[in-house]
Amino acid sequence: MAKSNASEMLTSLDSLFTTQEQRDEAKRDSVQDIPISQISDFPEHPFKVKQDEAMLEMAESVRQYGVLVPGLVRQLEDGSYQMVSGHRRKLASELAGRDTIPCIVRDLTDDEAVIIMVDSNLQRERVLPSEKAFAYKMKLDAMRRQGQRTDLTSRPMVEKLESVEKMGRDTGESGRQIQRYIRLTNLIPEILDMVDDGRIAFRPAVELSYLTEQEQSALYDTMGREDCTPSLAQAIKMKAFSREGKLSEAVIRSIMAEEKPNQKEQFRIPKERISKYFKPGTPARTMEDTIIKALDYYRKRQRELER
Repeated sequence: MAKSNASEMLTSLDSLFTTQEQRDEAKRDSVQDIPISQISDFPEHPFKVKQDEAMLEMAESVRQYGVLVPGLVRQLEDGSYQMVSGHRRKLASELAGRDTIPCIVRDLTDDEAVIIMVDSNLQRERVLPSEKAFAYKMKLDAMRRQGQRTDLTSRPMVEKLESVEKMGRDTGESGRQIQRYIRLTNLIPEILDMVDDGRIAFRPAVELSYLTEQEQSALYDTMGREDCTPSLAQAIKMKAFSREGKLSEAVIRSIMAEEKPNQKEQFRIPKERISKYFKPGTPARTMEDTIIKALDYYRKRQRELER
């Protein structure tokens, strides 16, 4: 009781010696320069932060003008900070040789931090399928924890569907599409990378996510040996065989050997022969576009020499 009275007395004294405006200001977000060494990355951050050409350009901008938009962090129990929004700005600042980064410090629960982290990163111009997949899953799990009901009439399936539909309204995508993206988290990393690179289309990838890890590994090996990827019809067929427990390596090879509708003759170049001309992690489509541009330039030069 005495402790409670003391607390109330301190609150009263605070009210006497500070104005309401000052108290409101203390609650508002303020920007602080925080040492980068004290900021850890968000656990299981689903968005890839690469040291690519765009990152080097960002680092040069930070070197010249500083970080114009503060990051968002939350303080942990040990006094350090955790990045919620601003992982790219943090890396750019490190590359620019800066020791601190301007950040807003906000008191957030784990689930609040997850939702803000996902929403802020989804605003980027280009988001990979794998990034959306794991981000949507993290946000859905956080939303379900926040909205859990404790009465006896609550039904987890209803809660899940309601959360998916709300996410759809927040992101501008249908709830069904969000569920499809989340399905991609069941793909093995090798196949998921092919989806990010555009080598496997989105809808076939969703169907392949229903295969077991062993079946996916067998499919990945077959794609490598035969230099091919499954169509939507082939992916659906493999899913059906998997459900019946009959998707063996032989069945996978047989399905992948089927001729696809309107199949065009392909000219392939082994990736190891051209990878030295590109930066690590360059998407296959970017490599292809660059090669086509180089060939166009070569043909133009040949015609000029023949004149």
